[in-house]
Amino acid sequence: MNYHDNKNYTYFLYARKSSESEDRQVQSIDDQVDRLKELAQNIGITIKEVLTEAKSAKKPSNRPVFTSMMERLEAGEADGILCWQINRLSRNPIDSAQIQWLLQQKVLKSIQTIDREYRPEDNVLLFNVESGMANQFILDLSKNVKRGNLFKVKNGWKPGLAPTGYLNELENHTLIPDPERFDLIRKAWDYMLTGNYTVPQILTKLNDEWGFRTKKRKRLGGKPLSMSGLYRVFTNLFYTGVFEYDGKEYVGKHKKMITLEEFDQVQVILGRKGKPRPKSYVFPFTGMINCGECGCRITAEKKKKFIKASQELRYYTYYHCTRRKRDVECTQRRSIDEPSLEGMILDEIDKLTILPEFFDWAMEALNQENDQEIVDRTKIYEMQHSSLEKTQKELDNLTKMRYRELIDDEMFIKESTELKAKIKDLQEKVQETEQRAEDWLELTEKAFQFARFAKGNFENGTLEEKKAVLSGLGSNFLLEDQKLAYSPHSYFDPIKKGYKPLEAEYLALEPNKNGLNKAKTELLDSVITRWQAR
Repeated sequence: MNYHDNKNYTYFLYARKSSESEDRQVQSIDDQVDRLKELAQNIGITIKEVLTEAKSAKKPSNRPVFTSMMERLEAGEADGILCWQINRLSRNPIDSAQIQWLLQQKVLKSIQTIDREYRPEDNVLLFNVESGMANQFILDLSKNVKRGNLFKVKNGWKPGLAPTGYLNELENHTLIPDPERFDLIRKAWDYMLTGNYTVPQILTKLNDEWGFRTKKRKRLGGKPLSMSGLYRVFTNLFYTGVFEYDGKEYVGKHKKMITLEEFDQVQVILGRKGKPRPKSYVFPFTGMINCGECGCRITAEKKKKFIKASQELRYYTYYHCTRRKRDVECTQRRSIDEPSLEGMILDEIDKLTILPEFFDWAMEALNQENDQEIVDRTKIYEMQHSSLEKTQKELDNLTKMRYRELIDDEMFIKESTELKAKIKDLQEKVQETEQRAEDWLELTEKAFQFARFAKGNFENGTLEEKKAVLSGLGSNFLLEDQKLAYSPHSYFDPIKKGYKPLEAEYLALEPNKNGLNKAKTELLDSVITRWQAR
């Protein structure tokens, strides 16, 4: 390096460190300044002023100190720039072009870095290559960051700093509830949902009464939540389990704090119209019911209504025909609300619901019957198998006789046809015997288990459990003129044909009131006997 020509120049020492991830591995500003001052002293150049800033250079017009320095250079306040590397001056083509232009016009007489000097008379190719490399670094970095963020988003995790009430889990790069703040922020939502508190009132409670402080970070945090910070909480979709990225919404894997309905309700209270969002709902009865008129599927949709008196949003679910068959005219225009549809399903379940006592009596009778059924079925099964094996052996022997020409074709065809018919008949009987075992299982597990527990599962169960109960009730469900029709399973026949009268007799005995006398005991035995006989 040749430094002797630049001793008469004055330099701006420019040190920059981005606050963003691109420069995490670059030396700190203080370290840059110390090393550059040492270099200036060693090579004998004069520093007019030390200029520092912590801004990214990947975008033009983003660094006020740099912009001011360039203007002062054009005004002749200094001759050159002393910096760590060329990438400290620019990582974008616009700033690079400005520096190169001033250098070529000899307004900027020298750029001195830690390892070399750039001068107006130098070949511009080298400067272009190094500044281009700095710019390409940013482009590559941006692609890699976007690729990494997109991978993270598709896996259900929001990139970036965790919102208030959550923490960035660094080991697996996920978002977890902040154990110190999650419940307090949820409590703030609860206060907001009442409609009785303003945001400033909730902020006062949060900071002054509950002692809320933001998470302490390296330079920020550890302070009461600001008004704008609380507004950001109340308008951030993230708390519903959904987050936005690059103009799209994604379902997150983080623990949600509130429901979408609660979020919408708060937006109404805040006076915000909000942004329409496509919502994905799961309905218990879609895919199982068809229109009784045109045969199309019955679909469902949610509608919301704002109740002025209570300042809340209420949601209602309606079922109606999709009317997707273009060649069929369907007159079914009226929808049915979910409570009405559930009411009709419950009416059908009620027809099959039995008391716990009747369930126990049925199981007792069926177990006794099944014990005998197993004995009988085993004997029949063994006898049928023996006959089948014997007949199959006769057919095998007949085939051997034909091979040995002991019988002619006419006799073989006649005898083999009769034996094959007998084998087929025996196989069907064996299959019927096997089916008897399945019928017993179906009768006990499907019919009586359903009759005993279906109503409770339907009233208190999840969407999947409600769908399972409806499926267990029957098949071919049709909705027409707001009426539900279906084909009940045949294994419910014993219950449908005789249970209700026996239940009425049993309840009339008032078995749980003052015990049973001899007459009532005889009547009870009669009810049990007739029920078990069914």
